[in-house]
Amino acid sequence: MIRKFSTLLASAAIALALSTPSQAQAPKGEPIKIGFSMSLTGGLAPNGKQALLGMQIWEEEINAKGGLLGRPVKLIFYDDQSQAAPAPGIYTKLLDVDKVDLILGPYATVPAAAAMTVAVQRKKVFQILFGLDVNDKFKYDRFFAMIPTGPDTKPSFTEGFFEVAAAQNPKPQTVALSFADAEFGQNACEGARKNAAKHGMKVVYDKSYPAFQTVDYTPIIRAVQAANPDLYVVCSYPPDSVGIVKAVNEVGFKPKMIGGAMVGLQATAIKAQLGPLLNGWVNYETWVPSKEMSLPSTEEFLKKYQARAAAAGVDPLGYYLGTWGYAYIQVYGDAIKGANSLDDGKIAEYMHKTTFKTIMGDIKFGKNGEWEKGRMLQVQYHSIKQAAGINDPLWRGMSYQNVLTPSQYKTGSVIYPFEKAK
Repeated sequence: MIRKFSTLLASAAIALALSTPSQAQAPKGEPIKIGFSMSLTGGLAPNGKQALLGMQIWEEEINAKGGLLGRPVKLIFYDDQSQAAPAPGIYTKLLDVDKVDLILGPYATVPAAAAMTVAVQRKKVFQILFGLDVNDKFKYDRFFAMIPTGPDTKPSFTEGFFEVAAAQNPKPQTVALSFADAEFGQNACEGARKNAAKHGMKVVYDKSYPAFQTVDYTPIIRAVQAANPDLYVVCSYPPDSVGIVKAVNEVGFKPKMIGGAMVGLQATAIKAQLGPLLNGWVNYETWVPSKEMSLPSTEEFLKKYQARAAAAGVDPLGYYLGTWGYAYIQVYGDAIKGANSLDDGKIAEYMHKTTFKTIMGDIKFGKNGEWEKGRMLQVQYHSIKQAAGINDPLWRGMSYQNVLTPSQYKTGSVIYPFEKAK
């Protein structure tokens, strides 16, 4: 009787297994610890926070699918305060105290450049998020950059700006440059100088200002206005970008084109804060919700992100760094899986030779760890008639912005000169 009952139980278990959808085997053992710093306070925090949420969504998804190499994944991170100074200590702590298996580089040029020395000394793979030309001096073969600048990094942020300007009739002849006195601002405006020279334009103003310290931008704008440039290119961080847009409006400065490499204007909260003041500005972007750029996997991720954004206190849309934060660690996870190892050398080798499929499209790393092919956008804001709140449907679509370059993603033409868009 007992044997018969056992047989019935076994048969029932088999039937249940056959009728239940298959699930990933739960990961076992010690977690694979991946350590990094993120800008969670300071001027870069609005972007850093959304990147972190994207990464945490990936962490949950990968563990639900069985983890990596049969083990769960655990992200360990600390706030670098949007500064260089804390970064080396954070990465030393991650490796020596937290005993992480692998590291990821920070978000943004300033913390990434500071942390790079630790990665090189320890021979760790170092993939950063949106840092500009960080590997130029190091030439480190285990470095990778998650930023669509392509191999010619410094000019990429303003290349489209100058391309559009040079196509106007009559062609603008002079340009003014303002830049934050820190790695990103310096690098981006070095690229702007190259673009100006390429198109035969004369630089009539070229000055820096203290990064994250300037309060009143009006004197800067008055000095630029006195130089009377046709074009005004700005290479700035989020607090500077807001201050400069407001100062241009207050002074009534109206060059023929204005914008370029301004970090922060991509954030929904900053767009909502500035509203119609953004009309006419031409600035870089890395992704927009156009039919030309959206993928089913992108939309799937954004639904998850946006459902959690309010509770997490982050950008409600996640178009700028939520998406890229996910793709950044998605690539790393796929590299670990593809290399079938936690050895940094094997992971780096796999990353160099592989084209990665991500929610942001195909990514292939080339020379110096930068993208093999660039994909930076220039967009122009227009037709914003009144201040719209952070949750206004306006910001979800394309009605207030045109992609001007590159041509394969173009959605509209430039409104030129700048004054016409006001």
